[in-house]
Amino acid sequence: MTVALYTHADMLDHRPGARHTERPERLTAVIDALSDASDLDLEPRDAPLVEPSDLARVHLPMYVQAIFEAAPRQGMLMLDEDTYMSPGSLNAARRAAGSVVQAVRDVAAGEQQRAFCAVRPPGHHAEPHRPMGFCIFSNIAVAARVAQSCGLKRVAVVDFDVHHGNGTQAAFAGHEDLFFASVQQWPMWPGTGHPDEAAPGNIKNAVVAPGAPAADWRKAFESLMPHVDAFAPDLILISAGFDAHAYDPVGDAFQNLEAPDFDWATRAIASVARKHSQGRMVSSLEGGYGLEALGRSALAHVRALSAA
Repeated sequence: MTVALYTHADMLDHRPGARHTERPERLTAVIDALSDASDLDLEPRDAPLVEPSDLARVHLPMYVQAIFEAAPRQGMLMLDEDTYMSPGSLNAARRAAGSVVQAVRDVAAGEQQRAFCAVRPPGHHAEPHRPMGFCIFSNIAVAARVAQSCGLKRVAVVDFDVHHGNGTQAAFAGHEDLFFASVQQWPMWPGTGHPDEAAPGNIKNAVVAPGAPAADWRKAFESLMPHVDAFAPDLILISAGFDAHAYDPVGDAFQNLEAPDFDWATRAIASVARKHSQGRMVSSLEGGYGLEALGRSALAHVRALSAA
C-alpha cells in the first residue's frame, strides 16, 4: 500500500539550541531511514503552512496571535523552560501542523488511505492556551478538527509516546465525537495521564511502570484497543512518539521497546481502522531522540502502515 509522506525542509530551521534534545537531526534521521527502504512505496508531499483559522479550531485566537507576533527575527525566544523559538520556528511549526492538516484533508477527499507526517516541532503537549514540552501547536488535535470539517465526524487519536499527550487530552476532553487513547510511562513528566485521574468518558489512559518489560507495555497498549473499537472512528490519527525505545536518551531506557514493538502497535491500530474507518490512518511524529533508534522505529512504523 502506498503511504503518503508529508514533510518539508523548513522544519529543519527550527533551532531551539545546539544542546537541545529536539534537534533538526531528528527529522533527517527519519527521512534518511525511510528513503533508504527500497521496499516502501512512499508518495512524497510538501507540507503547507497551516492557516491561523485552522489553528483556531483548537487554540485560543489570542494564543495564535501571540505566537505569530512573538516569533523572533533573530536570536532565541524562550516560551517555557523546554520550548524555544528561533527565526525559523514559526514556519516550522506552521509546516508541522500544516502537514497533518493537509494529510487529513487528502484522506477525507479519498486521495489516499494512509499517511505519515515527518514533522518537528512535535505537538501533543501544546494545550489550547499555551506551548509546552517542545510543542508550539497541537498538530494532531488541529488535524482532528479539520477532519471533522471535511465530513469525518468521529475521530480517534492513539498516542504511544513515552510521555502523556496532555495537550491532545485538553483539546478533546468532553467532546463525544472525539476520542483519545494514550499509553505512557508512570511516573513520568508531565505528570498527567494516570487512569485514576478524573477524565471524561472520551479519554482512556494506560500506564506502564519504569523498567517494565515490553510485554507489559504491549498489555497496557492492548487494553486501549477495545475502547477505540467501541468508539467506531471514521478516522484514526496516531501520535507516533518513539521515545519509549530502550535506547532513547530521554526515556533513559525506562521502557524497553524496540522497533518490532512499534510495528506490532501500528498493526493493532490498523485492525480497528480496517473495521471502522475504511483503513484510514494518519500518523504524525512526536518524540524520539536517539537518532539511530528513532530511524529504525519510524521505519518499522511506516512499514506497518503500508502493510497492515
